[in-house]
Amino acid sequence: MGTRTNNRYAAEVAERFRAVNGVHPMTAEDDAYVDGQFVPLERLCAARGRDADEVRRQMLDGLLPLPGYLRSDGTEMVPGDLFELAARAGGPERLRAWFTAHWADPAEGEEEWEAYLSGQYVCLHHITPAAIQHKAELTAAIGAALAAPRPDVPEWREELHALVDELDVLEPDFAPYDRLRFGGPVSRDTCIDAVRARFPRPAA
Repeated sequence: MGTRTNNRYAAEVAERFRAVNGVHPMTAEDDAYVDGQFVPLERLCAARGRDADEVRRQMLDGLLPLPGYLRSDGTEMVPGDLFELAARAGGPERLRAWFTAHWADPAEGEEEWEAYLSGQYVCLHHITPAAIQHKAELTAAIGAALAAPRPDVPEWREELHALVDELDVLEPDFAPYDRLRFGGPVSRDTCIDAVRARFPRPAA
């Protein structure tokens, strides 16, 4: 578990985080979930030989994403691969161009970049442009299948469950906190759990 750092950069990151996500207190259940999925920023920086305040400055400058969560004690929780995309791009200063180039539509690339910087891509185990695109393709395909349901057709059910299973591999469980900051059900609720409940697999 991380130790809350009381300094100007940490305070500014927390302020930016709450401006993006709203003020929704984390519960013990939220903390337990986040502890299992994310790591404290200070610990990750210590393990990777990074200066935590420099990383915070990069977050505030729009070079790296904000934390995915703030624990109830204020600890900044980030994915363990926080620095991976910047390393692939050749450094934080090159990350934006590298990231947005994965989309043919520049406007869509910029939109996804802003979403990435928000830290709200907690819907993926590993945040990469390919994973973001694949999730969008899967949720669109699931939505299309549900718009024209054919539950009596075995092939339709098999294809639907294959899509749902693939999305299930990409996504974590989410924290209860996420339903508050996103203002309702998350994609796991609507595209995985609800689909499986509505169209259960036939008994073996």
